[in-house]
Amino acid sequence: MILNFAKESGLWYVVLPEWTGDKSELLMVQGADTFLDFIAAGKSKVGVDVETETPAKAVEGWLTLILEKQTAGGGDYRVLGLEHKMWLCAVTKFVFDGKLPKKLYFRKK
Repeated sequence: MILNFAKESGLWYVVLPEWTGDKSELLMVQGADTFLDFIAAGKSKVGVDVETETPAKAVEGWLTLILEKQTAGGGDYRVLGLEHKMWLCAVTKFVFDGKLPKKLYFRKK
C-alpha cells in the first residue's frame, strides 16, 4: 500500500481522503514527524510503500517498525537500525483494518 504525507505550516499529515474525522487526527506527532522529516529529505510531500508482511524484495531501502507497546490511542513503535521511536495514533488502526500491526515495513516511494 502507498501512503502519502504532506507537510503544511511545518506539520506533517497523512493524506487520507476517505477519513471522515477531524483533520487534526491525521497529524503526525511524537517521533512520526521527525521520521517523516528524515525520509522526506527536505521535501514537503512524500509517499511511502507500507507493508505488514516482509516484502518479497526486502533488501535495500526498507525500514522495519516494531510495535513495542499498545496504548489507548495507538501504539509505540521502534525503527530498527535507527534507534528511533515514534507513536502512531489510532488512525493506524483505521488504515490497517482495525488493528495495530506488530511490524510495519516502510520504503520511500
